[in-house]
Amino acid sequence: MSIRAPRKGENYELSVDLNSEYREKRKDAIKRTIASMTVGKDVSGLFPDVLKNMQTEDLEQKKLVYLYLMNYAKTQPELVILAVNTFVKDTDDPNPLIRALAIRTMGCLRAEKIIDYLCDPLQKCLRDENPYVRKTAALCVAKLYDLKPELVIDNGFLEQLQEMISDSNPMVVANTVAALTDIHNAATAQPSTSSSDPGIFTITSSILNKLLIALNECSEWGRVAVLNALARYVAQDEKESEHICERVVPQFQHVNGSVVLAAVKVIMIHMRNVRREELIKQLVRKMAPPLVTLLSSPPEVQWVALRNINLLLQKRPDILSNEMRVFFCKYNDPLYVKVEKLEIMVRLASEKNVDALLSELKEYASEVDVDFVRKSIKAIGQAAVKIDAAAERCVNVLLDLIATRVSYVVQEAVVVMKDIFRKYPSTYEGVIPTLCANLDELDEPEAKASLIWIIGEYANKIDNADELLGIFVDTFTEESYPVQLQTLTAVVKLFLKKPDSAQGVVQRVLTTATKDCDSPDVRDRAYIYWRLLSTDPGAAKVFETLLEELLGEISSLASVYHKPEETFVGRGRIGADAVRKGTDVSDDRFSTQKALQTVVAGQQAENLLDFDDAPAMEGEPSGLAATQVLSQTPAAASLLAGTSNNPLDDLVSIFGGGGMVVSTPAPGFGFGGGSAGFEAGLSSVPATPSMLAPQTPAPPLQQSQSQSDDLLGLF
Repeated sequence: MSIRAPRKGENYELSVDLNSEYREKRKDAIKRTIASMTVGKDVSGLFPDVLKNMQTEDLEQKKLVYLYLMNYAKTQPELVILAVNTFVKDTDDPNPLIRALAIRTMGCLRAEKIIDYLCDPLQKCLRDENPYVRKTAALCVAKLYDLKPELVIDNGFLEQLQEMISDSNPMVVANTVAALTDIHNAATAQPSTSSSDPGIFTITSSILNKLLIALNECSEWGRVAVLNALARYVAQDEKESEHICERVVPQFQHVNGSVVLAAVKVIMIHMRNVRREELIKQLVRKMAPPLVTLLSSPPEVQWVALRNINLLLQKRPDILSNEMRVFFCKYNDPLYVKVEKLEIMVRLASEKNVDALLSELKEYASEVDVDFVRKSIKAIGQAAVKIDAAAERCVNVLLDLIATRVSYVVQEAVVVMKDIFRKYPSTYEGVIPTLCANLDELDEPEAKASLIWIIGEYANKIDNADELLGIFVDTFTEESYPVQLQTLTAVVKLFLKKPDSAQGVVQRVLTTATKDCDSPDVRDRAYIYWRLLSTDPGAAKVFETLLEELLGEISSLASVYHKPEETFVGRGRIGADAVRKGTDVSDDRFSTQKALQTVVAGQQAENLLDFDDAPAMEGEPSGLAATQVLSQTPAAASLLAGTSNNPLDDLVSIFGGGGMVVSTPAPGFGFGGGSAGFEAGLSSVPATPSMLAPQTPAPPLQQSQSQSDDLLGLF
């Protein structure tokens, strides 16, 4: 294979053609340059050559050169200045298209060095006799404000824009409103902006009338700008709101979906001030057909419309109450459109149309798209929760779907049934055997957790609940964290309902959760359950009398905390000595004894991680008497004598166990130090559950106050 001689570069060939003496050849070279630029090739090196072709009578060639300049102005700011004279000259051209093209391009260049040259041509174009040039110049002011706001303010461009709202041409009005709105948004985005800032666009009643007049004569994008401005307007009274609504309603018939949605926005905002029910119903009725028409748009536009319809239905559910069938999914709808339609169908569901909805959702559940099938089954559950009268029909549909034995269908149905059981407790218990029979089908964490919750909630109705939960206990460490948490809770529920048969499984799951589990959430919950059950299993139950007790405490702290008063208010008399701070600060010895008493109280207080529930020995001292025992240790003796070099270290050494021998349970022990202690603890539980009394003799408030006072008073 022979090596070919290197060819000259493409840019070099373009440069030669751009400098050709033939006009057609130069124009063709400009087209090829733009084509290379469009596909991402770097042709910035041709900037001087392209610039030479700027002065021409050919409008097409001038547009191509301007396009090139806009693209490379940032990378070649020094050379852009060479084009300023041509721009200024073009703004005086007799052809209005060239004048508008020149001022538009100057506004798009975004080069700092030519901004100052833009002001004079812009002043002339804002007052141009041709409306096309004026509307182009109006947008140029907004672009200039984005680059250099102070230049716009100093040259009075904002005042000129305010005057142009009264222009006779509706397109000039629309572009002026769009420019003022952009400037307003840029001004309000600054945190230091005040209401008197010249960039703030305030719509007055006179401006409102001009906008309403121009609305029907603008182009479609001009109408969107005007409608957005109308949405910002704050009506003075109800009559003005009604007037705005009546003038905007005809925009519902527009072919552009953006205009329709902008009109709907204006109506929804100003309908807040309308008090006449008849007018509100009329506006809502007129809103439905254009929204339905939007559903015949391409999928992307349709999705945007559906998202907006979803919001509208949350505020006004009656807008499309009779139009549910138009939201039925088509076979060729993209998934994102189908999902939005499902959500809207559930929002529109009522007793009148629920049968048609369930029939449609059942069909969707047999589709091939797994995600869509799951969403459809979830929609059935949402309909059941929303409509009480249709719950039984929804459950029957779910049972039919479970009977298909399709894995992902069964798993989603189990998740949905959990929500139905929560809404309608003890209503559809006949379904539970069917759900439990499908235990082997479940391999997803959410489905497993849902079935475990059902088993734990209805453990007293399921004969083999301990066996079913035992399956999950055996694989406890292999399951995901949500399944572990749900298993833990369900086993404790089972134990509370069937203490005799569930004792072994609850001991096993709590031991596994506290010793072998990696998740701190699971371990902490297991510790809490273990402590709760070892202390008083009856306290783990929810009492129906609690609500009545709290209702009797209305207007007190108990009603605020939603807890009985004995859980946060100590018993007995709390004297002034316990509350007053630093009563005997001068008595160092007594303060030291109080600190030691605090240490003893801390060692004897209930420890959440101490599962040994054995009662304290009768002869063991407590309170101030315990300081006599502690004083025998060297650290305590030096503290009491006042000869301690480092009181804090001595106090910590006492707290660490140097002063008293505190028994701690072995890691493998269960409730009360083993299974025997666990059984003994449970057998001593009274038949009637009662609230736990405080374990420590001192009131909680007094104890916590005294602890902080003691340590502060010691040093």
